[in-house]
Amino acid sequence: MIEYILKVENQLGLHARPAAQFVQTTNKFKSKIRVVKDGMEVDGKSIMGLLTLAAAMGSNLKVIIEGEDENHMVETLKKLFETKFGED
Repeated sequence: MIEYILKVENQLGLHARPAAQFVQTTNKFKSKIRVVKDGMEVDGKSIMGLLTLAAAMGSNLKVIIEGEDENHMVETLKKLFETKFGED
């Protein structure tokens, strides 16, 4: 199991397009992922769950990944967040 903090750095936060990118990315992997913000935990493979977090710019999201490809998933998500989902 891996726990990692991802910081939302794109100006508009985790709105529909980046949330869709996040879910498309996580669904490529077999590992399970949970995302936690301010005590609220959602399935990291659910766009509706992610949108309910209302993660604005500057938000910290804790991802909890468990499964055979957890290392690859966390590295892929780090890159997605570092590139601000292709925005800015």
